Amino acid sequence: MKKAERLFSLFTLLASRRTAITAEAIADVMEISIRTVYRDIRSLQIAGVNVEGEPGVGYLLGRQNQLAPLMFTPQEALALLVGSQMTQAFTDPDLQLAAQKATDKFKAVLPESTKLMLEKQPYCIPVLHSDDHYRDIHAILRKACEQQQKIRVCYCDKKGQHSERTLWPLGIIGWFGKWTLLAWCELRSGYRNFLFDSFSQITPLPEHFQPDDQCSLQHYLSSIDAQCKNSLS
Repeated sequence: MKKAERLFSLFTLLASRRTAITAEAIADVMEISIRTVYRDIRSLQIAGVNVEGEPGVGYLLGRQNQLAPLMFTPQEALALLVGSQMTQAFTDPDLQLAAQKATDKFKAVLPESTKLMLEKQPYCIPVLHSDDHYRDIHAILRKACEQQQKIRVCYCDKKGQHSERTLWPLGIIGWFGKWTLLAWCELRSGYRNFLFDSFSQITPLPEHFQPDDQCSLQHYLSSIDAQCKNSLS
């Protein structure tokens, strides 16, 4: 790692903390020697960064320090841009607008060479107006998940059978290019995944729910992970 990259990593590490961190801990995180840590801290101080502390006690940034402008490698910038494009193309209008604003902000701090690279990048993920119906569904379900609000849905299964369900929306999961709603189904008393296009009507209810250790997105994902491990053992 070049010295400039190392100093930036050290600054970022210190800036991410509210309490002091020892030189030994810094050395472990950055995989460098303690002597190098001391030299780099001194280099930051000479450059005008207010690093407070001393050997044996720990180091932290002074309150008057402000974060340096964000720095991205070309590959990191491309990853963020593609992620933003996917958010704009496949989620709801609110997230679409937020993703565009975030893209404008991070592009503003990029060097000209990286901006030029992004203009020539090969990815194109168009926003199709034919998907507007699914964007509206996405918005309703995302907000229900965030607010832990029950919903009443008209649902059609793969066999064409219709039913009404009361669901506890727990998360939105992407499966092979499709969005599904992970929910606790009161009718089935268990987890179910529902394709967005299986709903003909969605009605938010006034009742709310409280996830717990036995009913949550994290519990579901842990259960799936355990099932996969058992099937391979």
